[in-house]
Amino acid sequence: MRTHYCGQLNATHLDQTVSLCGWAHRRRDHGGVIFIDLRDREGLAQVVCDPDRADMFKIAESVRSEYVLRITGKVRRRPEGTTNANIGSGEIEILCHQIEVLNVAITPPFQLDDENLSENVRLTHRVIDLRRPQMQKNMQLRYKTARAFRRYLDDKGFIDIETPMLTKSTPEGARDYLVPSRVHAGDFFALPQSPQLFKQLLMVAGYDRYYQITKCFRDEDLRADRQPEFTQVDIETSFLTEEQIMELMEGMIQTVFKEVLDVTLPNPFPRMTYAEAMNRYGSDKPDLRVTLEITDVTGAVKNVAFKVFAGVANSENGRVAALRVPSGGAFSRGEIDDYTKFVSIYGAKGLAYIKVNDITQLNETGLQSPIVKNLNEEALKTIIQRTGAQNGDIIFFGADKTKIVNDALGALRTKIGHEKGYTNGKAWEPLWVVDFPMFEYDEESKRWNACHHPFTSPKDEHLEFLETDPGRCLAKAYDLALNGSEIGGGSVRIHKEAVQSQVFRALNIGAEEAQVKFGFLLDALQYGAPPHGGLAFGLDRIVAMMTGSESIRDVIAFPKTQRAQCLLTQAPSAVDEKQLRELHIRLRQPAAAEAVKD
Repeated sequence: MRTHYCGQLNATHLDQTVSLCGWAHRRRDHGGVIFIDLRDREGLAQVVCDPDRADMFKIAESVRSEYVLRITGKVRRRPEGTTNANIGSGEIEILCHQIEVLNVAITPPFQLDDENLSENVRLTHRVIDLRRPQMQKNMQLRYKTARAFRRYLDDKGFIDIETPMLTKSTPEGARDYLVPSRVHAGDFFALPQSPQLFKQLLMVAGYDRYYQITKCFRDEDLRADRQPEFTQVDIETSFLTEEQIMELMEGMIQTVFKEVLDVTLPNPFPRMTYAEAMNRYGSDKPDLRVTLEITDVTGAVKNVAFKVFAGVANSENGRVAALRVPSGGAFSRGEIDDYTKFVSIYGAKGLAYIKVNDITQLNETGLQSPIVKNLNEEALKTIIQRTGAQNGDIIFFGADKTKIVNDALGALRTKIGHEKGYTNGKAWEPLWVVDFPMFEYDEESKRWNACHHPFTSPKDEHLEFLETDPGRCLAKAYDLALNGSEIGGGSVRIHKEAVQSQVFRALNIGAEEAQVKFGFLLDALQYGAPPHGGLAFGLDRIVAMMTGSESIRDVIAFPKTQRAQCLLTQAPSAVDEKQLRELHIRLRQPAAAEAVKD
């Protein structure tokens, strides 16, 4: 029905007769001459309808926004002064010979070039929203990105293998989405949070290099970069070391960015230990575009009169840290109050500060702050030296449990850095973060939890600590951060049953429980499992960053809201009683109904 896409026409097609199909983006009547901007997935083409072809012109007069059209005409150059450099076909137009209305359309709920649409309106009318040029570009770029991943992995000998969508619930991570079984009354499948165990089993089965671009499901609290179902590029390989896996994946990300965006990323990517990242940036995925750094001053304030600092500094797992902002002494009281309110989101009880007016006077004359009078000269001197503060700077402080301080100052560092321009001017800053802790202690449940997942291998030299001192164990784990977001993470896996059982014991998972939940894995590891490891990249998040989107919902065709709803289809929704009976399910009465009954 067509010879070309609208957006692909240009001056090389002059004097050719072409057939186009698409939607009427805009119709304009200029004193007897009708202009139609015809749109398809590749862009726009301007169609000119002259009244000298009466039958054609009559049809053109009836055309309205979003009518589906087929147009045949001759490509000609636009008159001087009317070219449009913003579109690929901006030098030419099509003189219409024939026009056919393939389908009419009712008035759309919004104009496609309206940039002030609420997200609820967009998601409710997602089909129309997806017609908007920006969304068309986003989905095209998503396809190109997935294609680039596939090409690289195919070329490196990886095999695309599908793993099950209906699997066993292993509720050690986020909440599972459960699927009731009709055949097995009272039993449930779970939708996979990741293909983790299946890809390890594929390594045991000898497939050596596996990948899959696949859906994963997690019933967790949602944010701009989370969805109940999301897509990841899942990868696993055998007989490679931690370093070799990272090098291979680094090459993949470099290739994808070059192919899709024509961006050359650093080679090699910088690397940083988890401990250093947390100490300097308060985050295990620091945004290296921001030049501000956090400085630890815990030891310097152990003997000061300011109890907020001294109490924390002398407590277990307490941290006092400083964030120096050059020229920040100009911040107004209102700005400081706003920053104080901001860090409270992360559990911080306050935000102490010192404005440095004269570093030669380590007292209330040279240092402007309510807390200076309670800090001795030695402490102030150490703080100034460690932070490198100069006249005109401001130093913010966090004092609390280490996690709260890291979260609060880490977020404040990023916020101030981007708002006030403390950045290095680079567009892309990747970073490998390595040597993660194997476990983290949960004070509430009084047990150790796996930092990544319980199938991550500990460092060889830390095997002895698994049952004696789990907190000292470091893992063969690695995350790839980009501009302050984690875009991928993985590890070398445990490939020996004895070590896997040790890790389960460290996590307070007894032998009987381990057999019930993970017996199929433990059994497989006894049949000659090779050393293996891998990682997964978040495709949604990577594409969102590439397109400059604020939310991953803008790069997913049919996303859910932050309340995990699809406004287009009105899912989730109630089902009838017959379906529930077939699944052996009876719904509990709502609390309000029970109260009335009582």
